[in-house]
Amino acid sequence: MSLTLDLRTIFVTGALTCFIIGLMLLMTFVTGRFTRSPVWWSASSLCIGAGLLGAAFRDTLPDLITVEFANTAMLAGGLLLLFGIRAFGGRELNWFVFGIILIATWTLLALFPGEDGFAVRVMVVGTVMALCDAAIVREAVRLAQQEGLRSAWLLAALFAPTVVIYGGRIVLAGLDQVGTKLFPEDSGSSGWLAATGVTFVILRGQALLLLAGERTNRMLASLARHDALTGAMNRSGLEQWLARQKRGHQPRELRASLLLVDIDHFKALNDSRGHAAGDEILRIFTNAVRGQLRSDDILARQGGDEFAIILPGIRVREAVRIADRIRNVFRDALAGVDDLPLPPTLSIGVAEADLRGLGLDELLAEADEALYRAKRLGRDRVQAQLKTAEA
Repeated sequence: MSLTLDLRTIFVTGALTCFIIGLMLLMTFVTGRFTRSPVWWSASSLCIGAGLLGAAFRDTLPDLITVEFANTAMLAGGLLLLFGIRAFGGRELNWFVFGIILIATWTLLALFPGEDGFAVRVMVVGTVMALCDAAIVREAVRLAQQEGLRSAWLLAALFAPTVVIYGGRIVLAGLDQVGTKLFPEDSGSSGWLAATGVTFVILRGQALLLLAGERTNRMLASLARHDALTGAMNRSGLEQWLARQKRGHQPRELRASLLLVDIDHFKALNDSRGHAAGDEILRIFTNAVRGQLRSDDILARQGGDEFAIILPGIRVREAVRIADRIRNVFRDALAGVDDLPLPPTLSIGVAEADLRGLGLDELLAEADEALYRAKRLGRDRVQAQLKTAEA
C-alpha cells in the first residue's frame, strides 16, 4: 500500500508554520537584544505563509489571488529573506531591484494564465527562488568565513538543497513533465517534495534564530573582554588571552615582550580640561598604537591611563624600538589637538619573558620596574628591564 499526501493540507500546514515562525522572529526583535534583521526575516516568513495559503485555494478562488498574488508573495518572502541576511551582514540593499523583480514576476505570471501556462509559471517562480536561495548560500558562507559564525554554515547547508530542488523543477517544467495543475489527483513525488519544503521552512527559521543568537552572544562576550571607551582589551580579556596561549600547541617556551605604558600628565589634563578631554586623549592613544601593531599583538587597558602591550615573538631590543615609535606617533597625533597647556607624553617600560612561565601579575611586575625607572628619570622615555632576557 502506497502512502499519498494531501498537497492542499501540506500547503495550509506550511502557511501556519510560516506565520508562527514569523511571529517568533518578530518577538525576538521586540526583546531588544537583536538588530533589525529579525524584522526582515519575520516579514519574509509572513509573506511566504500568505503565498502558501493563497495557493492552497487554487481552483477555488480567482487566479488573481491564488496565482498572481500567491506566487508574488512567496517571491517577496524569498527576496526579503535575502535582504534581511544582507542587512545582517552589513551589506548594501537595493530596493529598486527588489521592486523590478516583483513587478516583472507579476507581469509574467499574468501573461501565462490557466493550466496552459502552468509550466511557464513553475519556471519563472523556480528561477527567482533558486537565485534567491543561491545568493543566501553565498551570504551565509561569507558570514561564516568573516565572522566565524558556525550557525551560518548551518544556514548555508539548509538553503543549498533547495537550490538543487528548484533547479530540478525548472528542468522538468522545461521538458513539460510537471503536469498542468498544482494539485493533481495523485500528488506522488510532488507531495513528498512539498512536505520536504515545509520541513526546510521550519529548520530555516530555527537557523535564523541561532544565527542572531550566536552573534549576540559573541558581541556580549567581546564587550565583557574589552574596554568600552577605547576598544582595547580589559584585564579580564588579557587574562583569558594569556590562558589560551598557555593551553596552545606552540613550543614549550613562548617568548614575548611586554610594554607597560603610562600617559604622563594625564591627571593634570583631567583636572584642567575635564574627563571628556581625557577620554579623547585615551582614544587618540589607542588609535595611534593600533597603527603600529601586528594583527596578533595585544593592546589592553589596565585602568585609568595605564596600558599593557604584548608583542609575541619580539625580543626586548626590538620591542624598545617599537616603544619609541609608539611614543613618537602619539606625539605627532597630539599635534592637531588645540589648547593643551601641558601635552601628554608616554613613559614606557619594556620587559621580555616567557608567557607560559609567568602569570599576568608577574609579567606586569617585570615591566613595571622599567616603567617606574622611566618615570623617575623624567618621563617621556622608554626604559627596558633586561634582567629576564639576560638570564
